[in-house]
Amino acid sequence: MADAYVALADGRVFEARARAPGRTRGELVFTTAYTGYEESLTDPSYEEQVLTFSYPLIGNYGVRDERFESDRVHPNAAVARELTDDVAEWLESEGVPAVDHLDTRDLVTSVREEGAMACGIAAGPDATPEAAKAELAECVGMSDHVDIGKQVSTDEPYTVEGGGDADVALVDCGMKGSIATSLAERGADVHVLPYDVDADTVAELEPDVLFVSNGPGDPANFAAATELVEAFAGEVPLAGICLGQQIVARAFGGDTEKMAFGHRGVNQPVRDLETGQVVMTTQNHGYSVADPGDLEVTQVNVNDDTAEGLKSDEFSVVTRQYHPEANPGPHDSLGFFDEVLDLAGNGSRTPVTAD
Repeated sequence: MADAYVALADGRVFEARARAPGRTRGELVFTTAYTGYEESLTDPSYEEQVLTFSYPLIGNYGVRDERFESDRVHPNAAVARELTDDVAEWLESEGVPAVDHLDTRDLVTSVREEGAMACGIAAGPDATPEAAKAELAECVGMSDHVDIGKQVSTDEPYTVEGGGDADVALVDCGMKGSIATSLAERGADVHVLPYDVDADTVAELEPDVLFVSNGPGDPANFAAATELVEAFAGEVPLAGICLGQQIVARAFGGDTEKMAFGHRGVNQPVRDLETGQVVMTTQNHGYSVADPGDLEVTQVNVNDDTAEGLKSDEFSVVTRQYHPEANPGPHDSLGFFDEVLDLAGNGSRTPVTAD
Protein backbone atom coordinates (compact mmCIF):
# COMPACT_ATOMS: atom_id res chain seq x y z
CA MET A 1 0.00 0.00 0.00
CA ALA A 2 1.30 3.46 -0.90
CA ASP A 3 2.22 5.77 1.95
CA ALA A 4 2.97 8.86 -0.14
CA TYR A 5 1.06 10.89 -2.71
CA VAL A 6 2.08 13.57 -5.19
CA ALA A 7 -0.78 15.77 -6.44
CA LEU A 8 -0.18 17.76 -9.62
CA ALA A 9 -1.80 20.93 -10.93
CA ASP A 10 -3.02 18.96 -13.97
CA GLY A 11 -5.33 16.97 -11.68
CA ARG A 12 -3.36 13.73 -11.42
CA VAL A 13 -2.26 12.12 -8.16
CA PHE A 14 0.72 9.76 -8.12
CA GLU A 15 1.10 7.05 -5.53
CA ALA A 16 4.62 6.67 -4.12
CA ARG A 17 6.71 5.36 -1.24
CA ALA A 18 7.59 7.69 1.62
CA ARG A 19 11.35 7.84 2.31
CA ALA A 20 11.19 10.92 4.54
CA PRO A 21 7.82 11.89 6.02
CA GLY A 22 6.06 15.23 5.84
CA ARG A 23 3.69 17.42 3.91
CA THR A 24 4.73 20.22 1.60
CA ARG A 25 4.16 21.97 -1.70
CA GLY A 26 6.09 23.81 -4.36
CA GLU A 27 6.80 24.21 -8.04
CA LEU A 28 7.60 20.81 -9.57
CA VAL A 29 10.83 20.90 -11.60
CA PHE A 30 13.34 18.30 -12.74
CA THR A 31 17.09 18.00 -13.18
CA THR A 32 18.76 15.79 -15.77
CA ALA A 33 21.96 15.53 -13.71
CA TYR A 34 23.04 11.94 -13.08
CA THR A 35 25.63 12.92 -10.44
CA GLY A 36 25.83 15.80 -8.01
CA TYR A 37 22.69 15.10 -6.03
CA GLU A 38 24.29 16.53 -2.88
CA GLU A 39 25.15 19.77 -4.69
CA SER A 40 21.69 19.99 -6.25
CA LEU A 41 19.84 19.41 -3.00
CA THR A 42 21.89 22.10 -1.24
CA ASP A 43 21.67 24.62 -4.09
CA PRO A 44 19.69 27.68 -2.86
CA SER A 45 18.30 28.16 -6.37
CA TYR A 46 15.89 25.27 -5.64
CA GLU A 47 14.22 27.13 -2.77
CA GLU A 48 10.40 26.70 -2.77
CA GLN A 49 10.55 23.98 -5.44
CA VAL A 50 10.02 20.22 -5.51
CA LEU A 51 13.03 18.63 -7.17
CA THR A 52 12.54 15.54 -9.33
CA PHE A 53 15.59 13.60 -10.45
CA SER A 54 15.28 12.19 -13.95
CA TYR A 55 18.18 9.78 -13.33
CA PRO A 56 16.65 6.64 -11.78
CA LEU A 57 19.03 5.94 -8.86
CA ILE A 58 19.99 8.75 -6.49
CA GLY A 59 22.51 8.17 -3.73
CA ASN A 60 24.88 5.57 -5.14
CA TYR A 61 28.01 7.25 -3.75
CA GLY A 62 26.70 8.27 -0.35
CA VAL A 63 26.38 11.68 1.29
CA ARG A 64 29.40 13.81 2.21
CA ASP A 65 28.98 17.31 3.58
CA GLU A 66 32.15 18.61 1.90
CA ARG A 67 30.20 18.51 -1.35
CA PHE A 68 27.34 20.65 -0.02
CA GLU A 69 26.78 24.06 -1.65
CA SER A 70 25.14 25.59 1.44
CA ASP A 71 24.33 24.70 5.03
CA ARG A 72 20.94 23.08 4.37
CA VAL A 73 18.69 21.33 1.86
CA HIS A 74 16.71 23.88 -0.16
CA PRO A 75 14.03 22.08 -2.23
CA ASN A 76 10.80 21.63 -0.31
CA ALA A 77 10.84 17.94 -1.27
CA ALA A 78 12.82 15.42 -3.31
CA VAL A 79 11.32 12.93 -5.78
CA ALA A 80 13.14 10.04 -7.45
CA ARG A 81 12.57 6.65 -8.95
CA GLU A 82 14.83 5.17 -6.26
CA LEU A 83 16.53 6.87 -3.32
CA THR A 84 19.23 5.06 -1.38
CA ASP A 85 18.95 4.83 2.38
CA ASP A 86 21.85 7.30 2.81
CA VAL A 87 20.01 10.06 0.96
CA ALA A 88 16.63 9.22 2.50
CA GLU A 89 18.08 9.35 6.02
CA TRP A 90 19.84 12.64 5.27
CA LEU A 91 16.63 14.23 3.98
CA GLU A 92 14.66 12.96 6.96
CA SER A 93 17.25 14.44 9.32
CA GLU A 94 16.81 17.76 7.49
CA GLY A 95 13.02 17.58 7.81
CA VAL A 96 12.58 17.49 4.03
CA PRO A 97 9.93 15.10 2.66
CA ALA A 98 11.18 12.58 0.10
CA VAL A 99 9.35 10.02 -2.02
CA ASP A 100 10.31 7.35 -4.55
CA HIS A 101 8.91 4.27 -6.31
CA LEU A 102 6.92 6.29 -8.82
CA ASP A 103 7.30 6.81 -12.55
CA THR A 104 9.59 9.83 -12.74
CA ARG A 105 9.67 9.52 -16.53
CA ASP A 106 5.99 10.42 -16.51
CA LEU A 107 6.62 13.39 -14.20
CA VAL A 108 9.48 14.69 -16.33
CA THR A 109 7.49 14.29 -19.54
CA SER A 110 4.57 16.19 -17.99
CA VAL A 111 6.82 19.10 -17.00
CA ARG A 112 8.42 19.11 -20.46
CA GLU A 113 5.03 19.23 -22.16
CA GLU A 114 3.03 21.38 -19.74
CA GLY A 115 5.74 23.39 -17.99
CA ALA A 116 6.83 23.56 -14.38
CA MET A 117 3.68 23.19 -12.30
CA ALA A 118 2.41 23.40 -8.76
CA CYS A 119 2.34 20.19 -6.77
CA GLY A 120 1.50 18.99 -3.27
CA ILE A 121 3.06 16.10 -1.39
CA ALA A 122 1.93 14.05 1.58
CA ALA A 123 4.28 11.34 2.82
CA GLY A 124 4.21 9.11 5.89
CA PRO A 125 1.86 6.80 7.80
CA ASP A 126 -1.10 9.19 7.72
CA ALA A 127 -0.69 10.37 4.12
CA THR A 128 -3.75 10.49 1.90
CA PRO A 129 -4.48 11.77 -1.62
CA GLU A 130 -6.68 14.42 -0.03
CA ALA A 131 -3.78 15.67 2.08
CA ALA A 132 -1.60 16.01 -1.01
CA LYS A 133 -4.39 17.89 -2.79
CA ALA A 134 -4.77 20.20 0.20
CA GLU A 135 -1.07 21.07 -0.03
CA LEU A 136 -1.43 21.67 -3.77
CA ALA A 137 -4.29 24.09 -3.12
CA GLU A 138 -1.98 26.25 -0.99
CA CYS A 139 0.87 26.37 -3.53
CA VAL A 140 1.77 29.78 -4.99
CA GLY A 141 3.74 30.64 -8.11
CA MET A 142 7.46 31.34 -7.98
CA SER A 143 6.96 34.98 -8.93
CA ASP A 144 4.68 35.39 -5.91
CA HIS A 145 7.52 34.55 -3.52
CA VAL A 146 8.45 38.21 -3.27
CA ASP A 147 10.73 37.82 -0.21
CA ILE A 148 12.54 34.70 -1.38
CA GLY A 149 15.89 36.50 -1.28
CA LYS A 150 15.59 36.87 2.48
CA GLN A 151 15.10 33.11 2.83
CA VAL A 152 18.41 32.22 1.18
CA SER A 153 20.79 35.14 1.68
CA THR A 154 23.34 35.61 4.44
CA ASP A 155 22.13 37.69 7.38
CA GLU A 156 25.50 39.30 8.01
CA PRO A 157 28.46 40.16 5.76
CA TYR A 158 31.52 37.91 5.91
CA THR A 159 34.74 37.50 3.95
CA VAL A 160 36.24 34.49 2.20
CA GLU A 161 39.94 35.32 2.08
CA GLY A 162 41.94 34.42 -1.01
CA GLY A 163 45.13 36.43 -0.78
CA GLY A 164 44.10 40.00 -1.40
CA ASP A 165 44.93 40.21 -5.11
CA ALA A 166 41.48 41.72 -5.66
CA ASP A 167 38.43 42.66 -3.62
CA VAL A 168 35.14 41.24 -4.86
CA ALA A 169 31.84 42.45 -3.39
CA LEU A 170 29.58 39.44 -3.88
CA VAL A 171 25.86 40.05 -3.41
CA ASP A 172 24.39 36.84 -1.99
CA CYS A 173 20.99 36.28 -3.59
CA GLY A 174 21.21 32.55 -2.83
CA MET A 175 24.85 31.89 -3.56
CA LYS A 176 26.36 28.47 -4.13
CA GLY A 177 29.41 28.24 -1.90
CA SER A 178 31.65 27.13 -4.74
CA ILE A 179 31.28 30.55 -6.42
CA ALA A 180 33.05 32.30 -3.55
CA THR A 181 35.58 29.46 -3.37
CA SER A 182 36.33 29.71 -7.11
CA LEU A 183 37.12 33.42 -6.76
CA ALA A 184 39.15 32.97 -3.58
CA GLU A 185 41.21 30.21 -5.19
CA ARG A 186 42.27 32.78 -7.77
CA GLY A 187 43.58 35.16 -5.13
CA ALA A 188 40.55 37.37 -4.52
CA ASP A 189 39.17 38.34 -1.14
CA VAL A 190 35.42 37.78 -1.48
CA HIS A 191 33.19 39.98 0.65
CA VAL A 192 29.83 38.19 0.80
CA LEU A 193 26.97 40.62 1.37
CA PRO A 194 23.21 40.29 1.99
CA TYR A 195 20.88 40.36 -1.01
CA ASP A 196 19.52 43.78 0.01
CA VAL A 197 22.85 45.41 0.88
CA ASP A 198 22.85 49.19 0.44
CA ALA A 199 25.18 51.15 -1.82
CA ASP A 200 26.96 52.88 1.07
CA THR A 201 28.08 49.54 2.51
CA VAL A 202 29.44 48.43 -0.86
CA ALA A 203 31.16 51.79 -1.40
CA GLU A 204 33.06 51.43 1.88
CA LEU A 205 34.66 48.24 0.55
CA GLU A 206 36.01 50.00 -2.57
CA PRO A 207 35.61 46.75 -4.52
CA ASP A 208 37.44 45.88 -7.71
CA VAL A 209 34.36 43.96 -8.92
CA LEU A 210 30.70 43.92 -7.94
CA PHE A 211 29.42 40.38 -8.42
CA VAL A 212 25.75 39.27 -8.20
CA SER A 213 25.23 35.60 -7.35
CA ASN A 214 22.79 32.96 -8.43
CA GLY A 215 19.58 32.46 -6.48
CA PRO A 216 15.95 31.36 -6.65
CA GLY A 217 12.80 32.95 -7.98
CA ASP A 218 11.89 35.86 -10.18
CA PRO A 219 14.62 38.48 -10.76
CA ALA A 220 11.91 41.15 -10.74
CA ASN A 221 11.62 40.56 -6.98
CA PHE A 222 15.27 41.54 -6.35
CA ALA A 223 14.78 45.29 -6.62
CA ALA A 224 17.54 46.20 -4.15
CA ALA A 225 20.17 44.23 -6.08
CA THR A 226 19.02 45.74 -9.36
CA GLU A 227 19.27 49.25 -7.94
CA LEU A 228 22.72 48.44 -6.57
CA VAL A 229 23.96 47.44 -10.02
CA GLU A 230 22.49 50.64 -11.45
CA ALA A 231 24.30 52.67 -8.80
CA PHE A 232 27.73 51.25 -9.64
CA ALA A 233 27.38 50.81 -13.41
CA GLY A 234 30.28 52.58 -15.08
CA GLU A 235 32.20 52.97 -11.81
CA VAL A 236 33.03 49.36 -10.90
CA PRO A 237 33.30 46.26 -13.14
CA LEU A 238 30.19 44.10 -12.87
CA ALA A 239 29.68 40.34 -13.04
CA GLY A 240 26.85 37.90 -12.42
CA ILE A 241 25.90 34.25 -12.56
CA CYS A 242 22.42 32.84 -13.27
CA LEU A 243 19.95 35.07 -11.37
CA GLY A 244 22.84 37.52 -11.24
CA GLN A 245 22.91 37.75 -15.03
CA GLN A 246 19.18 38.44 -15.06
CA ILE A 247 19.50 41.17 -12.41
CA VAL A 248 22.37 42.82 -14.27
CA ALA A 249 20.39 42.76 -17.53
CA ARG A 250 17.39 44.41 -15.85
CA ALA A 251 19.68 47.08 -14.41
CA PHE A 252 20.85 47.90 -17.94
CA GLY A 253 17.33 48.37 -19.29
CA GLY A 254 16.68 44.75 -20.21
CA ASP A 255 13.86 42.41 -19.32
CA THR A 256 13.39 38.84 -18.13
CA GLU A 257 10.73 36.20 -18.52
CA LYS A 258 9.66 32.91 -16.98
CA MET A 259 10.56 29.83 -18.98
CA ALA A 260 8.23 26.92 -19.58
CA PHE A 261 10.31 24.39 -17.63
CA GLY A 262 13.73 25.98 -17.33
CA HIS A 263 17.22 24.59 -17.69
CA ARG A 264 18.33 22.24 -14.91
CA GLY A 265 21.10 19.71 -15.30
CA VAL A 266 24.75 19.23 -16.24
CA ASN A 267 24.44 18.73 -19.99
CA GLN A 268 23.24 22.05 -21.43
CA PRO A 269 25.17 22.99 -24.60
CA VAL A 270 26.18 26.65 -24.95
CA ARG A 271 27.67 28.27 -28.08
CA ASP A 272 30.01 31.24 -27.98
CA LEU A 273 28.94 33.62 -30.74
CA GLU A 274 32.44 34.97 -31.36
CA THR A 275 34.41 31.72 -31.50
CA GLY A 276 31.67 29.27 -32.44
CA GLN A 277 32.90 26.95 -29.69
CA VAL A 278 30.28 24.84 -27.90
CA VAL A 279 30.76 23.93 -24.24
CA MET A 280 28.69 21.77 -21.93
CA THR A 281 27.40 23.56 -18.86
CA THR A 282 25.70 23.13 -15.49
CA GLN A 283 22.43 25.05 -15.18
CA ASN A 284 19.58 25.64 -12.75
CA HIS A 285 17.15 28.41 -13.61
CA GLY A 286 13.50 28.95 -14.48
CA TYR A 287 13.78 32.54 -15.74
CA SER A 288 15.87 33.94 -18.58
CA VAL A 289 16.93 37.21 -20.17
CA ALA A 290 14.37 38.11 -22.83
CA ASP A 291 15.92 41.50 -23.67
CA PRO A 292 19.57 42.29 -22.82
CA GLY A 293 19.00 46.04 -22.81
CA ASP A 294 22.30 47.89 -23.30
CA LEU A 295 24.33 44.68 -23.03
CA GLU A 296 25.59 42.43 -25.82
CA VAL A 297 24.62 38.76 -25.99
CA THR A 298 27.85 36.76 -26.30
CA GLN A 299 26.66 33.18 -25.78
CA VAL A 300 23.42 31.32 -26.47
CA ASN A 301 21.88 28.00 -25.55
CA VAL A 302 22.14 25.60 -28.49
CA ASN A 303 18.73 24.09 -27.76
CA ASP A 304 16.58 27.22 -27.57
CA ASP A 305 18.81 30.27 -28.31
CA THR A 306 18.24 31.83 -24.88
CA ALA A 307 20.97 34.21 -23.69
CA GLU A 308 23.75 32.42 -21.79
CA GLY A 309 26.34 35.19 -21.68
CA LEU A 310 26.26 39.00 -21.70
CA LYS A 311 28.94 41.66 -21.77
CA SER A 312 29.66 45.35 -22.17
CA ASP A 313 33.16 46.60 -22.89
CA GLU A 314 32.06 50.16 -22.18
CA PHE A 315 30.77 49.35 -18.69
CA SER A 316 33.13 46.42 -17.96
CA VAL A 317 30.36 43.83 -17.57
CA VAL A 318 30.55 40.06 -17.99
CA THR A 319 27.83 37.58 -16.96
CA ARG A 320 26.85 33.95 -17.42
CA GLN A 321 23.44 32.31 -17.17
CA TYR A 322 24.95 28.91 -16.37
CA HIS A 323 27.14 27.86 -13.43
CA PRO A 324 30.81 28.02 -14.48
CA GLU A 325 31.99 26.81 -11.08
CA ALA A 326 30.84 23.37 -12.31
CA ASN A 327 29.50 21.98 -9.03
CA PRO A 328 28.32 19.54 -10.18
CA GLY A 329 29.16 19.13 -13.83
CA PRO A 330 31.68 19.73 -16.62
CA HIS A 331 34.66 22.05 -16.15
CA ASP A 332 34.48 23.56 -19.65
CA SER A 333 33.69 27.07 -18.46
CA LEU A 334 35.86 27.59 -15.37
CA GLY A 335 37.73 30.34 -17.23
CA PHE A 336 34.86 32.71 -16.51
CA PHE A 337 36.30 33.49 -13.09
CA ASP A 338 39.58 34.47 -14.70
CA GLU A 339 37.63 36.82 -16.99
CA VAL A 340 35.97 38.39 -13.97
CA LEU A 341 39.26 39.00 -12.19
CA ASP A 342 40.81 40.30 -15.42
CA LEU A 343 38.23 43.08 -15.19
CA ALA A 344 39.56 43.87 -11.73
CA GLY A 345 43.14 43.95 -13.02
CA ASN A 346 42.65 46.51 -15.75
CA GLY A 347 44.31 49.20 -13.66
CA SER A 348 41.13 51.23 -13.51
CA ARG A 349 40.08 50.70 -9.93
CA THR A 350 37.94 53.81 -9.56
CA PRO A 351 36.95 55.10 -6.14
CA VAL A 352 33.22 54.43 -5.86
CA THR A 353 30.54 56.69 -4.49
CA ALA A 354 27.00 55.95 -3.47
CA ASP A 355 24.82 58.74 -4.77
